[in-house]
Amino acid sequence: MKNEMIKDAALVSQYLDGSESALETLIYRHKQRIYSFIFSKVHDRDVTEDIFQDCFIKVIKTLKKGKYNEEGKFLPWVMRIAHNLVIDHFRRNKRMPKFQSRNDFDIFDVISDGDLSKEDDMILDQVHKDVKNLIDELPEDQKEVLTMRIYKEMSFKEIAEATDVSINTALGRMRYALINMRKVIDKNNIILTR
Repeated sequence: MKNEMIKDAALVSQYLDGSESALETLIYRHKQRIYSFIFSKVHDRDVTEDIFQDCFIKVIKTLKKGKYNEEGKFLPWVMRIAHNLVIDHFRRNKRMPKFQSRNDFDIFDVISDGDLSKEDDMILDQVHKDVKNLIDELPEDQKEVLTMRIYKEMSFKEIAEATDVSINTALGRMRYALINMRKVIDKNNIILTR
């Protein structure tokens, strides 16, 4: 069977069974796309090479730990890792807005001194999209409480009244929403803060 015909998931399995050449095939197959993506963001060949190598070091470590479970979605998973490494690069090398919490229930506040650069905009945009996607994955009752608390800035008393539950239930739903979001963040290697 030619390498082009072997699906990514099969190559991942072969690599996990000890075939180094399966990993080489995966890297070769997706190198151009991942490399081009990284270069389009950092505009520097040396930095692109470093991030590309870091990306596949992270891929190898994750595979060897047995934590990869995105069967059939290898490229999007690797692109996500590359994207996060690009964001890390900008955070390390530029003055990035810090993401802090005022209290336990605010996900982040953006503090910046002046205008946001293109990289800042890209990172901030991605953080907002990531948070929205995380919220969309929550069970409906948790999503409702989180949305009211974060985006509508309602108190837990107001949330309890609006949803016809006790304050303790509203607090519990918020707590579970944050726990579930943290699980998704950890599972998918999503970086929301530095």
